[in-house]
Amino acid sequence: MAGEKQRTVKVIKEKRTVSEEVKANIKHYNKMKKLIKDALKEGPKTIPEIAKATELPAHEATYYVMSMRKYGDVVTGEIDDMDEYFYYHLNQKN
Repeated sequence: MAGEKQRTVKVIKEKRTVSEEVKANIKHYNKMKKLIKDALKEGPKTIPEIAKATELPAHEATYYVMSMRKYGDVVTGEIDDMDEYFYYHLNQKN
């Protein structure tokens, strides 16, 4: 037998590459996630409050908060006094 025995994971990593577009999307998502987490460190906020604190458009804030909720970074709390928006806060388990 010629050659050195290689681990399967190492061989797969060498054969498969991640595109620059995917890397850029992950980097952008992580940046938005950090912005929202920083805003929520002060306490629970509604989507409009998160949008204002992060200076994101409301539709983008909604998208990222819902993504973070899906992956367990954010938890839905109580509804506001006007019954319009839910409060979101950081998941303490993460």
